[in-house]
Amino acid sequence: MKALVYHGPGQKSWDDVPDPTVTDPTDIVVQVDTSTICGTDLHILKGDVPTVEQGRLLGHEAVGTVVATGAAVTSLAEGDRVIIPAITSCGRCANCKRAMPSHCLAVGGVGWIFGHLIDGLQAEYARVPFAETSVHKVPEGVTDTQVLFLTDILPTGYEVGVRNGRVKPGDTVAVVGAGPVGLAAIMTCGLHGASRVIAIDKAASRLEHAKQFGAGYTINADDDVDAALAELTDGQGVDVAIEAVGVPETFETCARIVRPGGVVANIGVHGASATLHLEELWIKNITITTGLVDTVTVPMLLQLVRDGRIRAEMFGTHDFALDKIMDAYDVFANAAEHNALKVVLKR
Repeated sequence: MKALVYHGPGQKSWDDVPDPTVTDPTDIVVQVDTSTICGTDLHILKGDVPTVEQGRLLGHEAVGTVVATGAAVTSLAEGDRVIIPAITSCGRCANCKRAMPSHCLAVGGVGWIFGHLIDGLQAEYARVPFAETSVHKVPEGVTDTQVLFLTDILPTGYEVGVRNGRVKPGDTVAVVGAGPVGLAAIMTCGLHGASRVIAIDKAASRLEHAKQFGAGYTINADDDVDAALAELTDGQGVDVAIEAVGVPETFETCARIVRPGGVVANIGVHGASATLHLEELWIKNITITTGLVDTVTVPMLLQLVRDGRIRAEMFGTHDFALDKIMDAYDVFANAAEHNALKVVLKR
């Protein structure tokens, strides 16, 4: 089969590789019908995730069709359409039982294994471990594009941003970074009753997207962000600041703009140290959260997508054939130039 292979920082190629097979009784093999590229893949290519070895097949988001099942798999059958989330869950270990499969002990303590610790989903076929406790069947009448972004960015924005940020009715929320994950947080803030959602980004095109996803206010990061937020919040700061970029500057912005008693919810994948100004924060009763998505909210989000309450397909701005993935990477890596959010790779 063909797959996207990582050859070290800055190096990738669309290569011929061996077909996957069922290895363990709880495995399935899927034909990848629809996939996408994540900002984390770009971080891997920058060398920010050194645990990814050369030769690894990248990708951790896909919708596919089951083509083979292991002997222990009873609730899935050949021909089933499934959502394959970024997180793999054994369903039995202590962390999975705590609804924290992001640290599933059966797969090494980090539930994100596709395109990280095992071969991933930017491929024509893929092996999926612990399938019955990891994948979700796609309801009839729902398209791949509608559910594709439930694999990672939508639950990430919701779980690591909105839920970890303890957003509650009436809150003012600032989302720093209006890329796909930031937009996912913006889209789902309303589920918890936020009264004001403010998007902050340097790209005018992303701020325009933010308005479509539910932001009532936008601020260009090249302007005086502190002054603009002071005006919007009577000088108090925001209740929740969600960091959705992964660079020191944006984390430090979030810590600066949050009000006393507020929450900084970090989503971004950081490849460099950020300064934590405890000499200023210790007296403000600030809570800082971090996290890797657990994808435990996928069933709930799937219901909202199915019923038209969340239009997750809005994230897909550019379509490519799967074998044009190198072109798709070029577009996604230069998203501002192409006004791109997420690319959709179709078989």
